[in-house]
Amino acid sequence: MFVGTWNVGGKTPNNRLNLQDFLQVEESPDIYVLGFQEIVPLTAGNVLVVEDNEPASRWLALIHQALNEPQEQPDEDDDPPPPEPPPPDARRHHHHHHHHHRRRRDSSSLFFQTPSLKVLSNSYRVDSALVKTCNCSSEPSSMRRRAAEVRAAVYRAEAASEAADAPSTSAETTSAIDAEADAGDGTPPANCDPAASGGGGGGMSYCLIASKQMVGLFLSVWVKRELVEHMGHLRVDCVGRGIMGWLGNKGCIAISMTLHRTSLCFVCSHLASGEKEGDELRRNADVAEILRSAHFPRPCKAPGSHRVPEKIMDHDRMIWLGDLNYRVSLSYEETRTLLEENDWDTLLEKDQLLIEREAGRVFRGWKEGKICFAPTYKYTQNSDAYAGETAKSKKKRRTPACVGATGYCGTATGSSSCSTSAASRGSPTTGRCAACSPSRWTTTTGARS
Repeated sequence: MFVGTWNVGGKTPNNRLNLQDFLQVEESPDIYVLGFQEIVPLTAGNVLVVEDNEPASRWLALIHQALNEPQEQPDEDDDPPPPEPPPPDARRHHHHHHHHHRRRRDSSSLFFQTPSLKVLSNSYRVDSALVKTCNCSSEPSSMRRRAAEVRAAVYRAEAASEAADAPSTSAETTSAIDAEADAGDGTPPANCDPAASGGGGGGMSYCLIASKQMVGLFLSVWVKRELVEHMGHLRVDCVGRGIMGWLGNKGCIAISMTLHRTSLCFVCSHLASGEKEGDELRRNADVAEILRSAHFPRPCKAPGSHRVPEKIMDHDRMIWLGDLNYRVSLSYEETRTLLEENDWDTLLEKDQLLIEREAGRVFRGWKEGKICFAPTYKYTQNSDAYAGETAKSKKKRRTPACVGATGYCGTATGSSSCSTSAASRGSPTTGRCAACSPSRWTTTTGARS
């Protein structure tokens, strides 16, 4: 499992941003959990009025491109024009006749069109009926059976339409299938289908299981295509901890799901900021409120089924990532001296997150990989210089710190491991990212004893 967190400082990505190094795609993990903070500036308009989804759409397209089409890079100077829409009477036929072909087309075409977040996520996401329903029993539920039947019908219709001589007949057949599919969960069937892994279904290696935005927070979960059929109980919740204690400029997005019989929970958070003495207590309070308030309604009430968790701490494996905003309890001058001496051990002794966790005031029982890199907060954008080191940026000076973090908690096994690293120094403010292997995924029995 790869877990990454990145505070992008309100900067919208361009088409030249390559995420392959950040995502370590050569490692080919089973699951990617990717959290972003401040994908939009935390202005009053974004917090109180209308949520801006365009940056989230761009990040989603870039992630998809890095995971599924790493060999294709958009031309820096030649932006592909958006395709011309088909005639109205041929749109239904055109949509299904070229469904797989369009999915394999350079994802940068979607990037440049900047479609809505809903449209883009639907184009990458698996059939929601597959991952939202119960997978407790070895027998498929009625919803999962229906989803499989609808998908099979769609693929049959597409194959028939390619061979048909009469476009009108094909369009009528496709319309009938569309109506059946829309009756299921309100979205068209995604072509990231494990049953089509032999070359159909768009050929995607990683499928989007879920994505969610809350103001500047954005969390997405991607899994290998062959694991999709083993996912279930997908649920999402958000907890606001910002303005007035409940708005979404601070808080968390939490995603719950099961893989085989192992329950997983991913929490992406942006906690209270500030480096004054006592601000760490506000962050502790944010964590406590998130753990108390986040709730996942039970999708399965079958007697004798594996227990489906409703709270974060009820899960077998919990991964917490994001901009936790804990600072270093040292002055700017002391911190800079230790940085120049590469004295990471002394810096970590003053890391607020480690101090608060070891004192049992927050994240009791949680673990994090070893930190062996320079603080990533707060660089001047696209440079190796910390903010405040130049006359131009002096007003923005902050004491360097590792404000981002990734921790995991759950039933420990001999194979559990977590390595931690940082993104490049030249990027916007970044957090600790981790490649976690909590254990083998439980396939027959519950992970808890």
